[in-house]
Amino acid sequence: MKKLTLFLGVLLTWSSLSAQTTGYKAFLDLNVVKNDKVKVIIELPAVSASEIEYQMPKIVPGTYSIYDFGRFLSDFKAFDINGNELAVDSLDQNRWLIKNASSLAKVEYWVEDSYDTEQGNTVFEPAGTNIEEGKNFVINTFGFFGYLKGMKEVKYEVNISYPEGFYGATSLQATKSENNTDTYIADNYFNLADAPMMYSVPDTTTINVGGAEILFSVYSPNGLLTAEFVKDNVNQILEAQKNYLGGTLPIKKYAYIIYLFAGPSQSGALGALEHSYSSMYSLPEVNPKYLTQLIKDVSAHEFFHIITPLSIHSEEIGNFNFIDPKMSKHLWMYEGVTEYFAGHVQLAEGLFGIDEYLSKIEEKVVNAAGYNDTVPFTVMSKLCLDQYKDQYGNVYEKGALIGLCLDIRLRELSGGKYSVNQLLKDLSNEYGKDKSFKDDELFDKITELTYPEIREFFSTYVEGNKPLPLKEYLAKIGVSFTPAQAKMEPSMGNISFGLDQESGHLVVAKADNLNSFGEDMGYKEGDHLLEFDGIALTVQNFQEAVMAYKESRKEGDKITALVQREVKPGKIKNVKLKAKAIMVKTQSPPSIEMMENPTQQQLDLLYSWMSK
Repeated sequence: MKKLTLFLGVLLTWSSLSAQTTGYKAFLDLNVVKNDKVKVIIELPAVSASEIEYQMPKIVPGTYSIYDFGRFLSDFKAFDINGNELAVDSLDQNRWLIKNASSLAKVEYWVEDSYDTEQGNTVFEPAGTNIEEGKNFVINTFGFFGYLKGMKEVKYEVNISYPEGFYGATSLQATKSENNTDTYIADNYFNLADAPMMYSVPDTTTINVGGAEILFSVYSPNGLLTAEFVKDNVNQILEAQKNYLGGTLPIKKYAYIIYLFAGPSQSGALGALEHSYSSMYSLPEVNPKYLTQLIKDVSAHEFFHIITPLSIHSEEIGNFNFIDPKMSKHLWMYEGVTEYFAGHVQLAEGLFGIDEYLSKIEEKVVNAAGYNDTVPFTVMSKLCLDQYKDQYGNVYEKGALIGLCLDIRLRELSGGKYSVNQLLKDLSNEYGKDKSFKDDELFDKITELTYPEIREFFSTYVEGNKPLPLKEYLAKIGVSFTPAQAKMEPSMGNISFGLDQESGHLVVAKADNLNSFGEDMGYKEGDHLLEFDGIALTVQNFQEAVMAYKESRKEGDKITALVQREVKPGKIKNVKLKAKAIMVKTQSPPSIEMMENPTQQQLDLLYSWMSK
């Protein structure tokens, strides 16, 4: 029966080629997997030129990394309307030049997934593809389907056949679902690439928030995390975001697509990639209690991308070049303000207290200190693919602090009546999903909507390389800021800690860069740290125990630790370690806290800032 069904499907596909189509019509059969690959067949729109390129993305929006998705294709072939193979030249990893293109009718090729590939240049999993026969398929559409050069604006139909019992989770609405085949139609390639999918046995649930249907779809190999758990934990933050944005959401449908790794991911990272109407997650499959706040924080960030870049974006994003990308200089807004919103909404809607939120600002300050603050933020943004690739992470640190300072300044200038939140609403009204701004004109447009002093703010701290005036600006809302200061403290040995999920023990994850104290203690990679300096350690009390150690011990004090160690294969033994404490130069973290006696003016601005 399977052979007959497949044969009939092939006949139907070929019969449809009796005339060239006006758009793309792609076929992907998830029932047929060979060597961890699936076959893609695409009927193509009519071409008048004698030659044309078929292209796969070199990069996709939101990743800020070159991944070359064409390298995952093999056995690329092109055919005319009669089924005759056409000559094809491979130009590079992402481009194929098809000859006699005026008679071109279709292309076909096999696609390898990125999750377990042996190729280098690892793709961050939320932007990647997964092919697990009979279990799970992560279909970031840009990893399977391409386009003809100059023809990204053409309608794109995708037909996906799937195993019995599977369900396709995506923000796209299927125009037809029958005989285990879903049909989707996107207005153009941009919209198709903006819509990830995941096919597996369904674990899904939905809720309605602010007029939008929110879908949660989870693939957890061992069933540790469920869609209901995610919904219950994210619902509160979604309601807060709805209120923060004025009571309704500017979308009708949104999908949380969540894939869990049973072991380590190839990239070693976790997180999500935003899209206009969905977000694709890659997380470790661990006890859900360890994921609760992570899911809230990440989802808060990703969901706010429905504002920017969905409704506010430059021409570089609105007409994204998948082969020769041009970066915008406004990552301070796309990622920085979005990250700021993700935390501030939880303060404004009462999910965080002020002290908890200020501690998160402290973390941003500490993390931002690890990047080069002499590079103007706009310059880093434009060159984040190459020259300043290693500085990109600062968009979530200093970028969020830019959002904080801008928000305080706007509220100060307006007497508490205007905020960054309102600014983005005004920019959304000015531009919207289908209208892009010119990259060099945004600061002037913002100044036009706000105050002349805001242009000076951007010139000095975003286009310029002057450090953000955190101490000055936080003082405006009655918050004191004490920068990091050098000090001496007892060393832990310069080891990296991890967590053993099964036992709940802290473990020595790395011991390849020990200082003299670590060497004298005799730490070994894989040690389970049971006690340190007389205190039985748990995940919960670790930070407190380390702080007590650093505050009470001095040079030469005798320090002991108890570790659980595999002394030989299969034999576990508790081993006591000891050494004399050494002092090392370090920095005290910055301190950000409420002033004891703020003025009424400071309190007025504080209360404004703590609101939406």
